[in-house]
Amino acid sequence: MDGDGAHLSSWLSRLMGATAVAKSGPSGAVARSIREGTRQRIVDAAVQTIKERGFAATSARAIAATGGFNQALVFYHFGSVNDLLVAALDRTSELRMSRYKAAIDPVGTLPELLAVASEAYREDLAGGHIKVLAELIAGASAVPELKAQIAGRMEPWITLTEEAVERVIAPSALAPLVPPRDLAFAIVSLYLGAAMLTHLTDDPAPAESLFRTGTKVGGLLELVTLSATERTA
Repeated sequence: MDGDGAHLSSWLSRLMGATAVAKSGPSGAVARSIREGTRQRIVDAAVQTIKERGFAATSARAIAATGGFNQALVFYHFGSVNDLLVAALDRTSELRMSRYKAAIDPVGTLPELLAVASEAYREDLAGGHIKVLAELIAGASAVPELKAQIAGRMEPWITLTEEAVERVIAPSALAPLVPPRDLAFAIVSLYLGAAMLTHLTDDPAPAESLFRTGTKVGGLLELVTLSATERTA
C-alpha cells in the first residue's frame, strides 16, 4: 500500500546482505524460531491496525507503528502489505476455526447448531474478528489481487458448516429436501451479510435479534420435521 523509496530499499538491502554474510549466529532451529516470532509479531500488528484504523489506513508504516518495528520488515517477511493482510486474516480465521470446531462437534440438533452460531457470532464481534473480516472483504472489492485470495478463505467455513448441517438434519424430513451444501452456503452468506451490516451501522442489535429468532424457528422446524418423519416411519 505504501513504501519509503530509496531509503526503504537501502535498508532492506543492508538487512538481507547482513543476513547473507553473517559468519556466526544462532542455530538453524533457533533462527527459525526467531524468524517465526518476528512474523507473528508483524501479523499481530496488522490485525490490530485493521481493527483500529480500517483497511484504507492499514499501510506498512501504520502497521510498523502499531508493532514498534521498522516497516521494511513487512516487505522482508511478506513481500507486500496485501500478502500480510491475507496472513492476518488467516491468523484470525485459524483461531476462530478452532473455536467453532470445538463448539460444533458435540452438536446434534438444528437448534443447538443455531445457538452455537449465535454465541460464536457474539464472540467474533467482541473479539474484533468481524471487524477484520468486514474490512478485508470491503477492501478486496477494490483490489483485484486480494479479491480471489479473500474469497478462497471462505471455502473452509462453508465446508465446516456443510458437515455440521448434514449431521443435524440427517434424522429429519429435511434431509432429502434441502441439500446441505446449499443450506451451508446460505448460513455463511447470512453470517457475512450480518457482519457487514453490523460493521457498517455499528449496531449489533439487529443481528442479535435475527439469531434469537433463528434459534426459535429452528426449534419449531425441528419439531415439525421430526413429527413428519415419525408419521412416515
